[in-house]
Amino acid sequence: MKTLYQKALIILLLSVNGIYAQTFIQGYANVVNQATQANITNNLTEYEALGVKRRGTTALQNTLTWLKNKYSSYGYTNSQMVEDSYTNSTYTCKNLIVTKIGTLYPNTFVIVCGHYDSITGTGTNDNGSGVVSILEMARLLQNIPTEYSIKFVNFSGEEDGLLGSQHYVSSIVNGTNPKMDIRLVFNLDEVGGVAGMTNNNITCERDTGNPSTNNAMSNTKTNELITCVGLYSNLNTTLSYAYASDYMPFEENNEIITGFFETNETSHKHTATDLLVNMDPVYNYNVAKAATGAVMHFAVASATLGRNDFNEDFQVTFFPNPTKDSININLGVLLEKKYQFTLIDINGKVILEHMIENPKQLENINISNVSKGIYLATLNAGDKKVTKKIVIE
Repeated sequence: MKTLYQKALIILLLSVNGIYAQTFIQGYANVVNQATQANITNNLTEYEALGVKRRGTTALQNTLTWLKNKYSSYGYTNSQMVEDSYTNSTYTCKNLIVTKIGTLYPNTFVIVCGHYDSITGTGTNDNGSGVVSILEMARLLQNIPTEYSIKFVNFSGEEDGLLGSQHYVSSIVNGTNPKMDIRLVFNLDEVGGVAGMTNNNITCERDTGNPSTNNAMSNTKTNELITCVGLYSNLNTTLSYAYASDYMPFEENNEIITGFFETNETSHKHTATDLLVNMDPVYNYNVAKAATGAVMHFAVASATLGRNDFNEDFQVTFFPNPTKDSININLGVLLEKKYQFTLIDINGKVILEHMIENPKQLENINISNVSKGIYLATLNAGDKKVTKKIVIE
């Protein structure tokens, strides 16, 4: 058992950018400690009841709907959720991507991922355990501001050969212009433990394959993950290597990856006995806590801006700030069909008005004709209003 003193020790990690210090952050622990065993166990029970989630099945589609309903219940809006469809042979499957925009680096992403499909059995451990861990992270972080954006990605097609993640990397990551900027990919696959065993260790996986140019940073980030496990959970860790899961298409794309995998490995995966009764839901709960602390670290959750301040503005952000030719608006959870954007100078004069109808999660406003200076940017939606100071250089 780790003492508070041990958790508060500064752990120095050598990275390519110099010396990186990781310390225990009480604010992070406060969020982590809001994870509940009831959520983990109830979500595992619901996931199991959805049946065998193979490609082309009603069960797979029902699980996608279940996931969307879960994210909605946590406060994520329809504009934050995107279905990514792909067709394999005669079957059309869907990945679900839920995006939480960062406050400082909105175009750089921490991807938290795991697959929701199964083969032969219900897949309650492989990978319902990863699914419910990601859901608990998403619930806890929904109203926590982070500097970097987070994408919670729920893949299908993993059991058919990583089809969903391969499609996502080729069509979405590389299909974005410019290419999507990924800070880290954190994969959770089979983290439910084994009933009747002492499950107190989580395996942390790093890149050891080709291309090798991303291996050193993957090793650094995985050691940061190990530190987070020690700081925010009661689990021990084993350092190992990544293989045969949804982070591999990212690894082959030269992205930086890390991952969680149970240390006591189940003998029930890919069988009809991959059920909750053969798992350790308490272990799954501890994994979710460790993962939440790690994602807060990787996405740099704010240590100063409280969630109340963040939510008073409906999580709306304007960026970049200062800016030059355009301003991006993250609409947060301000869910309306029509918005009016207004730019006001220091004399109270309206410089620019722009109506936004049928908005996307991110909207871009051209301000290239606006003079340099300090302005108030106002977003009006019905009886809701958000105003922030904007500097135009």
